Amino acid sequence: MAVLGLGLAALGRPGYLTVGHGAAIGTGRSVEALRRRCEQVCDAAWEGGVRWFDAARSYGRAEGFLAGWLTRRGIQPGHVTVSSKWGYTYTADWEVAAEVPEVKDHSAAALARQWQETDALLGPWLRLYQVHSATLESGILDDIGVHQALAGLGVRIGLSLSGPGQSEALRRALAIEVDGAPLFSAVQATWNLLETSAGPALAEAKAAGWTVIVKEALANGRLAVPGPVTATLGERPDVNALAAALDQPWADVVLSGAATIAQLHSNLMALDCTTRWDGDRLLPLALDPQIYWSERAAMKWT
Repeated sequence: MAVLGLGLAALGRPGYLTVGHGAAIGTGRSVEALRRRCEQVCDAAWEGGVRWFDAARSYGRAEGFLAGWLTRRGIQPGHVTVSSKWGYTYTADWEVAAEVPEVKDHSAAALARQWQETDALLGPWLRLYQVHSATLESGILDDIGVHQALAGLGVRIGLSLSGPGQSEALRRALAIEVDGAPLFSAVQATWNLLETSAGPALAEAKAAGWTVIVKEALANGRLAVPGPVTATLGERPDVNALAAALDQPWADVVLSGAATIAQLHSNLMALDCTTRWDGDRLLPLALDPQIYWSERAAMKWT
């Protein structure tokens, strides 16, 4: 069974496209208020046994918040796994629903700039640096110059995926080598009960020795609240949805995207959930990937 990690996408900036995020965060959205919230949720995660924390350059101030928390807690590099990502720049200027909250750029120049920023904040703790939302269309999987630059960073390299083409991008990445050695050794992909299409490709990555990290296991909150979509998941849909992801044989880490201590505590219950993966009962929840990603794209930042 996989372990639970904490992703900071909803904790490093005042807005995010998670169902109920605005209500959960409330009016305390200043930089200092979000810093305190992030550290409190990280404290709760640490006390709950979480040892994997995931950030990104585009998660507002998440890397800085995480670095401050690690320093304050006196957590030594060997006692925690920190992963982060490059490839998007946060452009919302601390607005909740900016017209353009982040800009994608997988160029060598963006890598050089963002690597310096990440390394300055998280260098002692960073164990995995990932291309953020690699796709066939972004060109990153064909850019030999960027591949060589990534290989020279001196840290383990992975990639995160997004969109209906996750499987195709992952299979392309599995074949990428630099100087005869595989470039990537980890993948972070969306898998949840509404979007299961990447499962076979993730199993291939696991068989190749990669670390497999699941993000958006609650479908940006759609699987966290009782309703028609989650009727088969019982009174605690988040617990059962996370348990289903944790139970996948190819999964190593499943990220909680909790924005509050209460959400984090609920998510942690999935580790002790007695309801195991039941494909016959749960697979019918899955949507066509095109429909799933179209609906996700239409979600509002709150």
